[in-house]
Amino acid sequence: MKAERARLARLKRLERIRDIARQTALAEAGKAEGTLAQLQGLVERTSRLSADYSARTDARDAHGLQQLRHFIAGLDRITTGTRADAETAKRIADAKAQEAAAAERRRAAVEERAEAQARLIARKIAAGTIPVTGKKPSGTGLE
Repeated sequence: MKAERARLARLKRLERIRDIARQTALAEAGKAEGTLAQLQGLVERTSRLSADYSARTDARDAHGLQQLRHFIAGLDRITTGTRADAETAKRIADAKAQEAAAAERRRAAVEERAEAQARLIARKIAAGTIPVTGKKPSGTGLE
């Protein structure tokens, strides 16, 4: 019985450790999703700025038009770079979400094993095969 209770205690400790790992994985996934959202917002804003400047027709001369085109090209480069960063952030966020799901599955598996061990101990106690307390019985078995 002592070994069974020790196993239950180990499983409970392992469950706590796995829960901490799950919480850490969820926090990392949340950060990755936040970064992804920020980058997607930047892509939208720079794309909108580029489109707005491309629609302008108020250039006074060729030099003004050339400067506008250079500015738009710069915005397009920023948009392209940010879009690539957003794709990378999406892959990272997906990976972090998968890690969080795996951490939850590992925690749930340990929780199930601990519950099964607790049920086993409870059945043995109910069957009377083991004493409820850890004290040794006094006297002899003949009394």
